[in-house]
Amino acid sequence: MPNTPPPPRRRGTARTDALLQVTLDLAAEVGYAGLSIEAIARRAGVGKHTIYRRWPSKAALLMDALNRAWTTDLDHRDTGDVRRDLREQFVRSAAALSGPPIGPVYRAVIAEAQSDPSLRAALDERFLRTVEQRTLDRIARGRDTGELRADTDLAFATEILCGGLYYRHLLTTRPVDETAIDKLLDMFLRAYATDPTPPERRTGDHRALPAENRGTRSAENRG
Repeated sequence: MPNTPPPPRRRGTARTDALLQVTLDLAAEVGYAGLSIEAIARRAGVGKHTIYRRWPSKAALLMDALNRAWTTDLDHRDTGDVRRDLREQFVRSAAALSGPPIGPVYRAVIAEAQSDPSLRAALDERFLRTVEQRTLDRIARGRDTGELRADTDLAFATEILCGGLYYRHLLTTRPVDETAIDKLLDMFLRAYATDPTPPERRTGDHRALPAENRGTRSAENRG
């Protein structure tokens, strides 16, 4: 009976992607405290040295795994309408933070980071900065196309946009729903948009407004 050749070993990007997925899956099962390089290597079918060649610690590995899931599935679109694109991404982000694999792992990491300085540094450097950068890039394009004022403090605006949603999700029992997202974006655009007029007022269609606001908006238009 002829010998069956072993399957080709995964290299480069494919192996990295596989290790990141195994890490995220295992972290969702056992939490950050229960996660280990040994367990990741065992489930992925590789030696520990394979992981340590790419990542110096389990914190760095897990942050890259979260980062991969986030930027792959939750990056910003660019339709030419900065409000629409921010809203669409924030709605998807809120859904991702509410369930697996990102939600439970992220909550566990936040809790552990309070007493683990190296994890906190990895969380900031390898995950949060990347998430903020995606939002920063999108509002920078909005400024470049004239939707946002030229003097917009982009870094601060990004921190407020992302921070508002993360605070509500991680530290309160209030939902990060579409109403909350709309209020956050309305506040942002009132501060930074070159034309802060809501889209429904630009088209003259007040049907999209809550009933209690229609009379007020109509009076404003008459004034």
